Amino acid sequence: MAATLHAQDISLSIAGTEILRRASIALFPAKRLGIVGPNGAGKSTLLRVLAGWLTAEEGTITLSPPRATVGYLPQEPDRLPEETVLAFLMRRTGVAEAAKRLETTTVALAEGQPGSEEAYAEALERWLNLGGGDLEARAEIVLQELGILKDFMNLPTDRLSGGQAARVSLAAVLLSRFDILLLDEPTNDLDFDGLSRLEDFASKTDAALAVVSHDRAFLERVITDVLELDAHTRTTRLYRGGWNAYLENRALAQRHAQQDYEVYRDKRDTLAERAQQQRLWAMQGVRKAKGDSSEKDKHIKHFRIASTEKLAAKARATERAIERLEVVDKPWQGWELRLQIARAERSGDVVARLQQAVVRRGSFTLGPIDLQIRWAERLAIVGPNGSGKSTLLELILGRCEPEQGTRWLGPGVIVGELEQRRGRFMNEPSLLDSFTEASGLLPREARTLLAKFGLGADHVGRAAACLSPGERTRASLALFQARGVNCIVLDEPTNHLDMPAIEQLESALATYDGTVLLVTHDRVMLERFGATRTIEVVHGTIRERDMEG
Repeated sequence: MAATLHAQDISLSIAGTEILRRASIALFPAKRLGIVGPNGAGKSTLLRVLAGWLTAEEGTITLSPPRATVGYLPQEPDRLPEETVLAFLMRRTGVAEAAKRLETTTVALAEGQPGSEEAYAEALERWLNLGGGDLEARAEIVLQELGILKDFMNLPTDRLSGGQAARVSLAAVLLSRFDILLLDEPTNDLDFDGLSRLEDFASKTDAALAVVSHDRAFLERVITDVLELDAHTRTTRLYRGGWNAYLENRALAQRHAQQDYEVYRDKRDTLAERAQQQRLWAMQGVRKAKGDSSEKDKHIKHFRIASTEKLAAKARATERAIERLEVVDKPWQGWELRLQIARAERSGDVVARLQQAVVRRGSFTLGPIDLQIRWAERLAIVGPNGSGKSTLLELILGRCEPEQGTRWLGPGVIVGELEQRRGRFMNEPSLLDSFTEASGLLPREARTLLAKFGLGADHVGRAAACLSPGERTRASLALFQARGVNCIVLDEPTNHLDMPAIEQLESALATYDGTVLLVTHDRVMLERFGATRTIEVVHGTIRERDMEG
């Protein structure tokens, strides 16, 4: 079904804080809209409003045709206790809700309730359009293509590994048949194969698509237009064309805005200086004319006073000219992450060593692994989801001990870690308490540092567990600045960061001279990282990858 969605002048405040102000958006078939903006600009909120999960205070949303289906797949899927993989897929694709409606209308039809025939027909059409008739068969095929066995269909989702959960979430996208599809950070936790499949789906879908993403490579390859949310004005601005066109047009718009402001500022300052000088001359002239007792000719004295009054009139005219100027506001500079990684003293030549190390977790085995990491190496660790990358990091860092072989970490190694789950700040104490304990800073020092990372007074008193994934990520990065480290370990660091913060992290890493271990599927970051060595993890084993591979 060719469907469109128009949102006009959407405004919304939450807990007294304005999130959206007269935001407008239009979604059409064959148009793939990328929604960008800094964290906190309201991107996810906008998707929730479009999906009907939140109600706007002002504005209108028009769906055409009215029966078109709208699917919203949030950034962090809510996994219900004991919900199976199949049940999860049914819920995320809208089939579960459609099936309930179909069951209700079937009962009403059997009972002969008035209007039941039309309601049943509508419910059946919706269930079929969403793919309910063959969902299980299609799910089996898609999951198999993603490397998930048929037996997993009836497995509770809370028993899945991180990699398996990411692939199941991807399967929900690939199986969806919504007329309007809203995706919130769909690339998080996907490996290169998953990213390729998602890009292929997004590029070919008939649905009108809106996607919030920080993945620069994904945006470049998929989207046709860009909607930018301004965190300062809370408004939206549409850029036609793809990602590269957006970058060029935004940069051009920023340059023009700065130039327009500078022209206005220079003209205003010139006129103000002129008016000030004219008034000064007028005041000096009046005092001199009135105070010159040697001048006896009243006509000359009157002429001099009149001349000074003309200067005063010119000053007033100049001031009116300032008032008539069209005011150009100074371009707003939003908050930017300014990350500096505090360095500790150099460790020894060898940072870590694994010799024939083996770790077993259920049916999965990592190893035997032989690996030596030297000082100042920039080690990229790649591989598909579920291959053992995160387990390898845990083994290197000593969070798990090998069942066979040996593990050694240099005594002078001080690690700064950003782990994938961002679990460091998932506890109940306040962010301030958690951060002071982890950093060793005094509360006042911790407040100041956290504020530099966009975590102000309204954040530090909250339970750390209540922070968003992006806020937990920034808190973890703040630790890099609070504590001196000589070895940095980053597991999917770009997840939950906006693009300015990602670029700042890349910049900070470029100037860091210690050891860095990086696990990422962000293709742009991987390219800019400048790895000295790349390790590929496949089915629990590792192999050296040549630098051109």
